[in-house]
Amino acid sequence: MLDKVLIANRGEIALRILRACKELGIKTVAVHSTADESLKHVLLADETICIGKPSATESYLNIPRIIAAAEVTNSVAIHPGYGFLAENADFAEAVERSGFIFIGPKAETINLMGDKVSAIKSMKAAGVPCVPGSDGPLNDDEARNKKLAKEIGYPIIVKAAGGGGGRGMRVVRNEAELIGSIAATKGEAAAAFNNDVVYMEKFLENPRHVEIQVLADGQGNAIHLGERDCSMQRRHQKVVEEAPAPGISEEMRAKIGARCCQACIDIGYRGAGTFEFLFENDEFYFIEMNTRIQVEHPVSEMITGVDLIKEQLRIADGQKLSISQDQIQVRGHAIECRINAEDPDTFIPSPGKINMFHPPGGLGVRWDSHIYAGYSVPPNYDSMIGKLITYGETREVAIARMQHALGELVIEGIKTNIPLQQRIMADEAFAAGGANIHYLEKKLGLGGH
Repeated sequence: MLDKVLIANRGEIALRILRACKELGIKTVAVHSTADESLKHVLLADETICIGKPSATESYLNIPRIIAAAEVTNSVAIHPGYGFLAENADFAEAVERSGFIFIGPKAETINLMGDKVSAIKSMKAAGVPCVPGSDGPLNDDEARNKKLAKEIGYPIIVKAAGGGGGRGMRVVRNEAELIGSIAATKGEAAAAFNNDVVYMEKFLENPRHVEIQVLADGQGNAIHLGERDCSMQRRHQKVVEEAPAPGISEEMRAKIGARCCQACIDIGYRGAGTFEFLFENDEFYFIEMNTRIQVEHPVSEMITGVDLIKEQLRIADGQKLSISQDQIQVRGHAIECRINAEDPDTFIPSPGKINMFHPPGGLGVRWDSHIYAGYSVPPNYDSMIGKLITYGETREVAIARMQHALGELVIEGIKTNIPLQQRIMADEAFAAGGANIHYLEKKLGLGGH
């Protein structure tokens, strides 16, 4: 097994990786910024090394410093977690070129999936259903672009090939808006992503966000762990996630899961990954693949009993998958609420010192977090400070446990979004299951498309 792993991240995911390493007897190295000296995983790691100032560009995004930290600590592998450099192909390449193992896919796979146009092309070749679209980049031929939009059918959405996080996309409802919208999206894409390639897709009015979790060993074996529903979103950011997704039959799961596994084999995928889909009228439409572990991975772990981080570590060690598809059984239901240090009404971040903290407990309750009483939440990073996950033999039990757990969770000294999560858990449409991706924004009076 890998002798020593450097954790190139912070917060709850860094602690999650550290715990998995400890279970497998792997030594850990925690890198941290000057703002993160008192992080939980930093206090628990076998070795720690400061890599710079609080600004992410001077620490967690600084590739040479992370590589240097791996060199001086004699680490053999680097786990990027999620966010920061997790889907940066240059980082993956630099890690491997420097003689370390990157715990994730190969750089060329990250590049292939990072470009939405090439990703869609690969998925179509593997039989994964995609949103009807331009099947490639748009050029400056206005007549061709108008013809394409007409064939797809309005409304359409113009998207940046290198986009993500809700940026670089425009909904177009009629031909009069088309040419101006393409030009505007190209300009925005060039400025934000240094890549002005855009493409066109059918805009689905009220879809859900359903994703498939996969594991592949890069040796011709791939499995899926069912699906998650992540439709409760605000500004394209997930707020609540659950598994399995309400209303997805075992037949549908098996069919779409098998296609995702085949795509993994076709592209030589290695590690954990997620195929994200829009789901409308019982149809799946591929939108992108995340080539990393995701924030919401615990709900898949709860319903399958598989430790995804440990599997990532084994795969990086060159081992074949330790489980086969017929050993994966989806049992019960799991829900995850993201707990953020932010005002629950205005969503303005609320960094500061946590004066009092009490985690929830009980059967089927999991709390993934790095916070503790006396910990100061820095203002420099994402506002997520924890994930509350509940499991039940039915969806109703999981929701009831989440309502109790949210009531038990005490975080004082800063503002959190616990009241918002309590509102969602008590919401009739959420209780019914199957709400679309615009539902939460409309409920909060933020509009939506």
